[in-house]
Amino acid sequence: MPALRHIAVHVEEPRRGQFVWVLTERLGRDWQPLQRAGAAVPRYRLAMAQGLLALQQLMDDLDVGPRAAGTASPVRRGHQHTATAGPPAAPERGRYFGFGPAR
Repeated sequence: MPALRHIAVHVEEPRRGQFVWVLTERLGRDWQPLQRAGAAVPRYRLAMAQGLLALQQLMDDLDVGPRAAGTASPVRRGHQHTATAGPPAAPERGRYFGFGPAR
């Protein structure tokens, strides 16, 4: 099975009160931008939830994670992609956050 890709989700605040999710991937010793939100949202919590959903979309199977080959990712390694279809819908509060039920 191909190795796991090292992908991180974080949130940036380009303007006070405006939050965007960012996915970065470790390539060698460096972290490179992979994807970023197409639009800012007014809450950190919402940006993080949308970033986790974007990460999930890079995987065919959440049980095995994002793999170096055969993933559902439309992004080539080392290429930054800006989301254009708008941010993914946020999960309902108290239901699912990212990879499953919040505990």
